[in-house]
Amino acid sequence: MLKPVLTRTLPRLAMAAAASMLAPVALAALDIAIVGGRVVDPESGLDAARNVGIEDGRIVAVTTDPLEADRVIDASGRVVAPGFIDMHAHGQSILAGRMQAMDGVTTALDLEGGSLPIADFYARAGEEGRPINYGVSVNWAYARIAVFLDTQPEANAGWFFKYFHVPKWQREQADEQQLGDILSMVEEGLEEGGLGVGVLLGYAPDSGREEYYRVSELAARYGVPTYTHARYLSMIEPGSSFEGVAEIVAAAAGTGVHAHIVHLNSTSLREIDAIGGLIRGARERGLRVSTEAYPYGAGSTGIGAAMFRGPFWRERVGGASAASFEVDGKRLTEQELERLQRDNPGKEAVIHFLETDHAEDRAYLDQAVLFPGGVIASDAMGWMINGRPAPDSAWPAPAEARSHPRSAGAYSRFLRHYVREEGKLSLLEAIERVSYGPARILQDGVPQMRRKGRIQAGADADIVVFDLDTVTDNATYAEPAQTSSGFDYVLVGGVPLVDDGQLDTAVLPGRAVRNTGRDTPVPGAPMPGAPVPGAPEPGAPVPGADEKLK
Repeated sequence: MLKPVLTRTLPRLAMAAAASMLAPVALAALDIAIVGGRVVDPESGLDAARNVGIEDGRIVAVTTDPLEADRVIDASGRVVAPGFIDMHAHGQSILAGRMQAMDGVTTALDLEGGSLPIADFYARAGEEGRPINYGVSVNWAYARIAVFLDTQPEANAGWFFKYFHVPKWQREQADEQQLGDILSMVEEGLEEGGLGVGVLLGYAPDSGREEYYRVSELAARYGVPTYTHARYLSMIEPGSSFEGVAEIVAAAAGTGVHAHIVHLNSTSLREIDAIGGLIRGARERGLRVSTEAYPYGAGSTGIGAAMFRGPFWRERVGGASAASFEVDGKRLTEQELERLQRDNPGKEAVIHFLETDHAEDRAYLDQAVLFPGGVIASDAMGWMINGRPAPDSAWPAPAEARSHPRSAGAYSRFLRHYVREEGKLSLLEAIERVSYGPARILQDGVPQMRRKGRIQAGADADIVVFDLDTVTDNATYAEPAQTSSGFDYVLVGGVPLVDDGQLDTAVLPGRAVRNTGRDTPVPGAPMPGAPVPGAPEPGAPVPGADEKLK
């Protein structure tokens, strides 16, 4: 398709002629220029007024010089930052991606759970298209279900919840043959491009400790992380959250695997001091251990999960009552909780582990969200209407669609509360936690991430432009299907997905993040380290990084 550049053709020819008299310079038309914004790049420390040039899905210029382009976006008074990278996004659908795009997310990966078979997941997502970049780990629990129940895994969450009430795969130890079969299925998923191994230990708490060690050993051999939901959710020993995190740390020590601990806020409950100290100590001694949190006191999962069964489960999770559970925007009675756990154990419920209206619980949450070196990950869920997935064609999301509000507002909530209102983080520090931090955690095992989370020449043009003074979450527990405010532009691979605050439903620019072939390029993605002509590599010093926007 021809680009509307005629009005600029003669000036550009004149500039090229003048430049050619001085030096052999190749000038090309830019697709998009974002000008006049406060550009924030955590890796280099840049926080200053810059213009950003985009061509063919890549950033090709970050400069104080004027830029010409087919389209110019005026970012005056706005922040220009790397698109947010969500490591923990279960809602791998078009609707879920659109809701997250309105919250600044340009890459949403399901790493805690993941999928299986991996090839099936990517084939379906690629055929349907996605609004934002997508990818998954290999789901260990799917392999365990398949082996113990003699069935074939299906690459969708509905298949998993169908077996939620079956204790066999959750409670029995694998014999040597079963363990070998589980590991073979996981390894096949890694060969098909899975981004590591998602280990839902908390949903199969009686699986073997050696089994987890062997899974970690396999991930280490492939050079990819494990993303583990700790075995226990409890403030009481034995079987405490501390013990569950210690198991993850031990696996990292014994195998050398990069062990990522998911949702520190809900895993630690009110034991963040001890668990945080354990993680810090492990890292100080050279172990590759990372973690994440989301800025809510409530979690979400199936109401019949193993962690909500067994003796003293209420005391273990900090004194929960039926009113700690919320379904479809309503707190439950004891009779309703009992009925749902019996008759509909896979029903998604919101669980208020921490009541953040109370100062003490708010302080626990803040410790997890602000944990040194941690990142933000939403744990976003899919969108449901009357127990069925909401249609992807629906936009805006139907008011009756249900999910946890983090599925729509985690990132704007984080920026609003921790940067603008409370001032607990600088903007540069906050952007690191939502963009460069996740990319840095992943890039050794997922090479495509070396070009994400940065505003640098050569990086992917996944970019958000937002108003720090107005960015806010609007989703609530009672009415979750409300998009965030304040994001003017969200570009995915250089394509405006959110344009002047409105989502463009005509485009699906998301690309697969996948370790395809292990040693071969991902289609449409450069090989890691491939140079961009005339551009410095990501990570090179940025001139003028100390020039702050006035």
